[in-house]
Amino acid sequence: MGMIEQLVDAARAGVETRSAETPVESLREQLPSRGEGRPFREALTRPGLSLIAEFKRRSPSAGEIRAGVTVADMVGAYEAGGAAALSVLTDERHFGGGLEDLRAAREASELPILQKDFVVDGYQLYEAAVTGADAVLLIVAALGDHELAALYAETEALDLDCIVEVHDEPELERALAAGAEVIGINNRNLDDFTVDVDTTRRLITDVPAGRAVVAESGISDRTTLEDLDEIGVDAVLIGEALMRAEDPEAKVRELTADEESTREHFI
Repeated sequence: MGMIEQLVDAARAGVETRSAETPVESLREQLPSRGEGRPFREALTRPGLSLIAEFKRRSPSAGEIRAGVTVADMVGAYEAGGAAALSVLTDERHFGGGLEDLRAAREASELPILQKDFVVDGYQLYEAAVTGADAVLLIVAALGDHELAALYAETEALDLDCIVEVHDEPELERALAAGAEVIGINNRNLDDFTVDVDTTRRLITDVPAGRAVVAESGISDRTTLEDLDEIGVDAVLIGEALMRAEDPEAKVRELTADEESTREHFI
C-alpha cells in the first residue's frame, strides 16, 4: 500500500471514530456560533508573494520536527514576522496533530487559517468550520472525481476557502474540472517523498489566468521565493524550514524580505 492510500485509510478510520462520538448533526448545530470568517484567499492574492506559515509537529519522512514547542508560540512568531496566513496540520496518526492545534492557533492569532489534513468525508469539513478554519485542503490524489466535486461544493456551502492540491498534469486537469479557484502545487512526490520545485515551474504554465497558485514543499530560501514570484506564483506554503528555525519570526522576515504583512485586512 502506498503512502497516500495509508493516509486516506487513516483519515477514514478517524472520521468513523469521531463521528460516532460527535454526530454530524451536532456539528451542524454549532455552525451559527462559529464566529467571523477571515479572508484566506484574499491574503494569498494581495500584491507580492504571500507566505503561508505552517505549524507541523512531525511527518512520515522527517519524524519529530520540533519537540516541546507550543502552537501559540509558533503562530505568534509567524504573525509577528509578517506571514500572510497560517496552515495547521491536524492529521494525528502520521503528523501528530489534532483539532486542538487548530483551536489553539485560532485563539493565538488573527491571521486566516488553513486546516491541512487528508479530507475524505464531508464530516471533516464541518469539523473544520466549527473548530476555526477559514480554509481547507483537498488533495486530488486522495479523491475520486465525484468525491472531489462533492467536497468542493460543500466547502463553498460552508463558506470555507479551499486549496485543491495537485502533483502532476492529470491531477491539475481534474482540479480545474472541479472548479478549483486556488491550486496548490505540491513539489513533493507522495510515493517516495522526493522534492522537485520544478514541479511548480512546469505545472503553473497550464493554470488559467484568474486562478491563484500556491507552491508547496521544498521551499526554504529567499532566492527560490523570488524565482517563484517571477513565474506568477501567488503564495508559498512553508512548514519544516520555519519549524526548525532557531528564530521563526526572523526566518519569516528573511523569507518575506520584511514585506508588508496582510494584517491590514483585519484593521
